[in-house]
Amino acid sequence: MTKIAFAFVLAILALTACGPNYVIKESRDIAETGWAYKDTLDFAFEIADTTQLYDLEIVVEHTTNFPYQNMYTLISTRFPSGRRLQKQLSLELADKAGVWAGDCGSKDCTITIPIQQGAYFNEAGPYLITLEQFMRVNPLSGVKCISLQISPLSNR
Repeated sequence: MTKIAFAFVLAILALTACGPNYVIKESRDIAETGWAYKDTLDFAFEIADTTQLYDLEIVVEHTTNFPYQNMYTLISTRFPSGRRLQKQLSLELADKAGVWAGDCGSKDCTITIPIQQGAYFNEAGPYLITLEQFMRVNPLSGVKCISLQISPLSNR
């Protein structure tokens, strides 16, 4: 019986040791009324190691009746020094034929979109990444949830 218990403990340790160790992995639900311009999504996290490379990904959960192939967003980063960087980002949700990317069921799709791979943060301390919807429609319907996940590159 002790061999079985020992094997079970080893299996649990092996499963928890595998996979990325996220700096942040947080989700923000979008209201059923849609994602409005005023509804910014804030993700706060801390960076301690400025020599480490990181992968940044956005996970989008949307309905299969989302009316667009892509979704324009503004992504802003506030650095520990207070400096801000902002850029427009197009999140591609479907191909040109209208076939959804990612994992789709009959009503919903989930897609993980790499936004920067092998990125480094040159300042240690607290960061804030903010996402805003930047489409021509306000509010934007069909978006259910947006997540940000950042993981050290060496843990992949």
